[in-house]
Amino acid sequence: MVFVRTTLPRPVDVTAVFPELAPLARPAIRLHPRPGSPSVGESSVGGPLLWPADEPWPHCEASHLHVDSGFRESPDDVRLKRRMQARRHRDHNGRGTTPEEAAVKERNAARLAERFAAGPPPADCPVPMLPVAQLYLRDIPLLRPPGQADLLQVLWCPYDHDPDHKPSTALFWRSAAAVADILATPPEPYEVNDDGYLPEPCVLAPEAVTEYPNSLDLSPQMRLMVEDWSRWQAAGASVDSSEHADCPRDFYDVHLADVPGWKVGGWPPWGRTDPYPRYCTVCEVQMVPLLTIASYEWDGGEGYSWAPQEDQAAACAANTVGSCCGQCPSQPTKVEVGSTDNMQIYVCPTFPEHPHTDLIQ
Repeated sequence: MVFVRTTLPRPVDVTAVFPELAPLARPAIRLHPRPGSPSVGESSVGGPLLWPADEPWPHCEASHLHVDSGFRESPDDVRLKRRMQARRHRDHNGRGTTPEEAAVKERNAARLAERFAAGPPPADCPVPMLPVAQLYLRDIPLLRPPGQADLLQVLWCPYDHDPDHKPSTALFWRSAAAVADILATPPEPYEVNDDGYLPEPCVLAPEAVTEYPNSLDLSPQMRLMVEDWSRWQAAGASVDSSEHADCPRDFYDVHLADVPGWKVGGWPPWGRTDPYPRYCTVCEVQMVPLLTIASYEWDGGEGYSWAPQEDQAAACAANTVGSCCGQCPSQPTKVEVGSTDNMQIYVCPTFPEHPHTDLIQ
């Protein structure tokens, strides 16, 4: 069965109301990650990477002060916790720990104790990075890889880094056909600073969409335009005036502007700060959004209109009664960056191999 996710039509044709926005339309691809068992030959979030056996696995060389914090939760511990939460979600009477889970927990604790028997690693000890996303050009045609590359691999360090308190990221472009022998067992960090930095393995259902800028990215004149309720009325927009006449700009941002969730391309989501351009450190060209790593696929409240058609029932139920046992339908990747924010990765549009940059919004 082909895995498909479909964005519902927007409640208003934004360009019918505001033709001035049509030139600002950008293509984007919603990735729609959902828990699964991806292979190295598939695009994925948090899945195994097509990594050459003869190429060193990337490590973060920065200082990791959190290693000495006393925090002790290994990737295996996080995975076990998630399996237990999923079981309890399926069986509300099974609140305890099964003998099998207890045995795994004991083995994990013994393994971690053995690793730290000689004391915790020093703060300057290189830390293996974790796979975040693997994207094949055949699935994500918006990618603009350098040369003959047809595969993008994104990894990050499982620790926060100053000054922005976010994981450091690494990007690798490669040709899939050039990978002969595949690294079977990549190294993993002893522990993770936050379980939101360990993505759940997810398969993808890429969907091409067209999106428009957040109102913060509009010119002052255009912001006044989307705030003008008479423009909405004159265009015959079927918007509930009792709810939105006082805040049409909010309606635009929530329902019509930049698409939430994991995506490639499109417009960036703003909120923590106002927009500001980012420039390539090598050639000084203005950088463009490559990948948005999202804490949530859609927002609660009105924002669940962005939940795909196939997830509407689950989204409505969660919006009404909330999530249970850590099983939130809008957080399939279990990733959480910032305060339930997004990490935006930017690249040079002229030379994608130039150093990238990232920020939390």
